[in-house]
Amino acid sequence: MMNKLVVLDVVGLTPRLLAHMPRLRAVADRGFSARLDPVLPAVTCSAQATLLTGETPAGHGVVGNGWYFRDLGEVLLWRQHHALVGGEKLWQAARRHHPGFTVANICWWYAMGADVDWTVTPRPIYRADGRKEPDCYTDPPELHDELTGALGTFPLFSYWGPGAGLASSRWICQAAQRVMAAHDPDLTLVYVPHLDYDLQRYGPADPRAAAAAAELDAVLDPLLRAATARGATVVALSEYGITAVQRPVDVNRALRAEGLLRVYTQDGMEYLDPWTSRAFAVADHQIAHVYVRRPADVPQVAKLLTDLPGVAEVLDAEGLRRHGLNHPRSGEVVLVAEPDAWFTYYYWLDDARAPDFARLVDIHRKPGYDPAELFFDPSGPAAAKRRAAIALARKKLGLRYLMNVVGLDAGARAVRGSHGRLPDDAADAPVLLCSDASGERSRLAATEVKALLLELAGLERTGP
Repeated sequence: MMNKLVVLDVVGLTPRLLAHMPRLRAVADRGFSARLDPVLPAVTCSAQATLLTGETPAGHGVVGNGWYFRDLGEVLLWRQHHALVGGEKLWQAARRHHPGFTVANICWWYAMGADVDWTVTPRPIYRADGRKEPDCYTDPPELHDELTGALGTFPLFSYWGPGAGLASSRWICQAAQRVMAAHDPDLTLVYVPHLDYDLQRYGPADPRAAAAAAELDAVLDPLLRAATARGATVVALSEYGITAVQRPVDVNRALRAEGLLRVYTQDGMEYLDPWTSRAFAVADHQIAHVYVRRPADVPQVAKLLTDLPGVAEVLDAEGLRRHGLNHPRSGEVVLVAEPDAWFTYYYWLDDARAPDFARLVDIHRKPGYDPAELFFDPSGPAAAKRRAAIALARKKLGLRYLMNVVGLDAGARAVRGSHGRLPDDAADAPVLLCSDASGERSRLAATEVKALLLELAGLERTGP
């Protein structure tokens, strides 16, 4: 007999935070909980691709939240096309056993173009004059108006940026409830990002982290009840745990100081030049892929970065194989930060020459991840909020605007939580909770989750 599954990706969930979430903890009380060992890098896109395929990044190709697209000569993060993910997906395996198996993807990454039945994913409106407005993409198209008519416009500015908070997770959970009620999918995937925000802003030990966990627990309650009422098996899991940091590491500035990274200048602003740089890094939380144009330069780059304060490991070809990162999309070497450190993407040496997008929430133009986007500029938060208010007023008038509220070095120094390296402490490791005790185990690898979910659905038997 096939069982229905509801799989919640509760980003950043760890045993420490679960102590503040009694409703979610009740899922494990009915079934079991297990430590979940992530892949390297322990970041959103790599983790989700592994959970859905059972492959390491060497197999599915998602080596980070973005990478250097060698054939395009561009660094691109946060792409959305499902074709970027290799390997057999969970639902494709399910359909080998049950051809009519139906799937709803509510905001898991790489959703666009996936061969599922219902898709909801954040997708702004990019106006021809440069304005960006909140919205989402759905398939089938009519689902868009059904959801936004009932729930309002997708709250994009609470999904990321200085205003990121509970509203986006609430909208996502309510959308999942409506899709389940209307369509009764066999598998419902739900991405719930709320814990990502204050843990990166303030660190996991800050009281605001516990408060965020309690807030989210209340928002999850109706969705958990709805899943239980359908007789579905509930699985709640996390991609990574967020740990305390205090040191930003400017790897690209180190490469530039050695003449390995080059920039070009337009209107007084400096832009990374990947075409002529001998080496540059794509920073991704506590991981950085370093792309080295000439094989002969790899030993020099590795030696330079081994000596850079804040770098714990420099993975060469053998290290990449050991961690399942040996894929052409990876850099020639990959850096792992020390536990209290993380990597910036910054490559300019003078803030006056930073590109204009550096001060914006602009996840697609920055050649690396920027957690400073979670803050109003700490060097002048009141002024940053005034600029935001003026920008919003211009937006309401239909005028072009720039939301230039992000700090540079001050913003980087404010970050107190990060992830990406493998956890040192079980209390900071991701966790898997399941309402069905039949699949019980105390620990499993992220590569084993796909098989467990097939087992819980009644389609394959993989456990002891």
